[in-house]
This record gives sequence, structure tokens and C-alpha cells, in this order.
Amino acid sequence: MSAADIAIRIEGVSKVYRIGLKQQRHDSLARTMMDFVRSPVANYRKYRSLYNFNDIDVAAAARERRPDIIWALSDVAFEVRQGEALGIIGRNGAGKSTLLKILTRIIAPTRGRIEIRGRVSALLEVGTGFHHELTGRENIYLNGTILGMTKREIDRKFDEIVDFSGMEKFLDTPIKRYSSGMTVRLAFAVAAHLDPEILIIDEVLAVGDAAFQRKCIGKLQDVGKHGRTVLFVSHNMAAVTSLCKRAVLLNEGRVAMVGSAHDIVGAYLNSGSNMGAAREWTDAESAPSGDVAHLRSIRVVSEHGHPADTVDVKTTVGLEMVYDVTEPGHVLLPHYYVFNEDGTTVFGTLDQDPRWYRQPRPIGRYKSIAWIPANTLSDGTLFVTCSLITRSPDTVQFDENQIIAFRVVDAGGEGTARGDWTGKMAGVVRPLLDWTTDYTPGR
Repeated sequence: MSAADIAIRIEGVSKVYRIGLKQQRHDSLARTMMDFVRSPVANYRKYRSLYNFNDIDVAAAARERRPDIIWALSDVAFEVRQGEALGIIGRNGAGKSTLLKILTRIIAPTRGRIEIRGRVSALLEVGTGFHHELTGRENIYLNGTILGMTKREIDRKFDEIVDFSGMEKFLDTPIKRYSSGMTVRLAFAVAAHLDPEILIIDEVLAVGDAAFQRKCIGKLQDVGKHGRTVLFVSHNMAAVTSLCKRAVLLNEGRVAMVGSAHDIVGAYLNSGSNMGAAREWTDAESAPSGDVAHLRSIRVVSEHGHPADTVDVKTTVGLEMVYDVTEPGHVLLPHYYVFNEDGTTVFGTLDQDPRWYRQPRPIGRYKSIAWIPANTLSDGTLFVTCSLITRSPDTVQFDENQIIAFRVVDAGGEGTARGDWTGKMAGVVRPLLDWTTDYTPGR
């Protein structure tokens, strides 16, 4: 790959922060008075040390265990091609936002080198550059100017920005009266209508509603088609795989993996899936619970009721929830959500057992199983969220997000949607549907 094909090159970037430590208390008046006298000099040295890292060996970062040092980034290196949409994912504290702030020159790296070719625009935090006392109309001009647009550019694109945001009704209302969702609509609309060679976006889509998120993803895909480079940080794995072909996984400030978005998202989700296909709480006090019900166990079971962490696509599989009801007279609604490796919701299911549907339940132990028919799920790792609410009013008793995981495999043979096809089957489900074909002989 030639240098001209590279939009961003990151080489050995590290970012170090020095944190404060709890001061030691003395047990004598003399020592306390001595520290009081020395405190101006000590405080000055402490202030100077916050920005001086000459005593730190970056090459020995992995061995550093100093309590006053935090490695937000350590020896990060990768490249972004011109016109590429690259996802950056990782858990909270992995260093994603720190990296983007370095790329946008908000902060400087402690060590390392970055090359950027092209005009950069960034949307890092909701409402950055907005003045809450100004109206939406005034903030479009203010924010657009801050992001590098001329007044003539803003005039030309003003109607498009307003139409995209859907905020025309509130355009002359001060921003301080906007909700966070309304603010992010306007902020993203302004940023999306810039003409940068490189667009950097940090998790702002999490605030918008589902319809607006789809609209934003479509806009970003359109930006990518016009040859612009996009760096996209998000915890929405479906958005990452939809927008990006490649992704970078950060873990504790280091690059853990670089590769196709699908593979990286799968590795990221699986990295936290040590939970297996079953969880049990023997102690009611530590179990997920509310005022009415306590979760005791959640597991994946075969059609014979045995625990199963791997199932074949041709077999029926059950999601089993055991819970105790400790207060009588409430209508309960157990339910599950199932996600695939991309973070996409495969389906949600609500308890429809006619015996208990809309009926108050007495005190006791319950076992609710949702049976998934054979030839429904596609192969891969699936993650299960287990929830229970009481109705009228709806009150959450427990909601355990992606608490268990199991793997669906395709063992081949007859009786599946695959048939004798050997390629990969697309989609989040794989139903075996009835097909009919009518034949009319040729003349």
C-alpha cells in the first residue's frame, strides 16, 4: 500500500496520566507541622510532575505497576486507508475516546507519532460547541463555524441540515430547552453536512432514537461512498458491522486485534462470554431481584431438559428461567432477548403461557421455559438477556443483560435450510420454509 493511500497512520502512540495518591497521615504533631511548612514546595513539585513523564520508560509499560501512573494508551499502532470506514471498539476505559482526542489534537500524546492527510471534522461529545442560551438556528451557525464551515457554506446547506435533524419546529427555541436526543440530532446534522476528508465520530448515536440512528448510519454510509474516511467509535455492534468493513479492538489501552469488522465484533463479544450457558444464584441475597421476585437460575436446555452450551440447528432448544415470587398478587411478565455476535437483536420473546397470562401469581418457585423451534437460529454464538417485570405499573424486578451465551452449530445432513448448499447462510435466522414449485411443460 502506497503512502498516498493512507489517510491516518498511528505509530507507537502512548498516553500517560499521573493520578493523585492518598496522603499519608502522621501520628505526631511535630511531623504534621513539618509537612505544613514544606507543603508549598511539595505542592509545586507535585504540579510540575503532572505533566513531566521523563521518569517513565514507555518500552517497559507492561511492567509498570506504579500506583500514580495510568496508561490510557500504550504503543498503539495501525493505519486507516483513504475512503475507509474503520470501527474502533472496546470496553469502557479501553482508550477509545483518548485516541480520538489525540487524533483531533485536543490532547497531545505522551509518546508516538501520528500522520493525518486531509481535513478532519469530529463529533466527540453531544452538543460540543453549542451555547445553551442560543436558539437552534443560531447554534447551527455557531457550531458550523467552529467545525470549519464558512457562513456561505452554512447558508447553502442550512435547509438540508434542518431537514435532516427534523428540528424545524424547535429551530427558534433555545438549546437549553432541548432534550439530549434533540441536541444530538442537531449536532449530528451539522457535522454530517461538512465536507471533510476525515470524519471522526464518538458514540453520539447512542443518544438518538432508533429511527434517527438508522438515518445517521445511512448518512455515514453515503459519506463513505463518496471516498471520505470515517472513524467510528460505538458500543452499538450492529452499527459498527453495518458501517465498517474493518475494525480495531482496544483493550486496556493496547491494540488487541485488527481485522474485518465481523471478526473483531465477534471476538469482542466472545471475550466477555466466559459466563457459559448457565448461571445460578444459591444465595437469594446476592441474586438479581426486586421487591416481588428473585432470579435463581438461567440456562440453555436441550429438548430433553438437559443443560446445553452447544446445540445443532436441527434441534429444539429452550431458554429456562427459575425465579422465586416472594409477594403475592402480581401479574408477571418474564421475557428474553437474544443477540448474535454482531450485537444485532435476533428476537425477543414474552411469556405467553395461557395458565399464567395476565393472572396474578401466588408465592412460590416458578420455572419458565421459552422453546425455540428447530431450524430457527443461524449458526454462531448467541447471547441471552433475561428479564422479568410486574405489570400495572410496569416495574423491573430483574434485567440481566447478555447473562449467558450458547453456540449454534450446523452439523450438516438433511432436514436443514442449508440442504446441500456448502456456502455460508446469510441472516440472523435460518427457517426451514415450505416451498412449492408448479411446472408447465414447454410447447
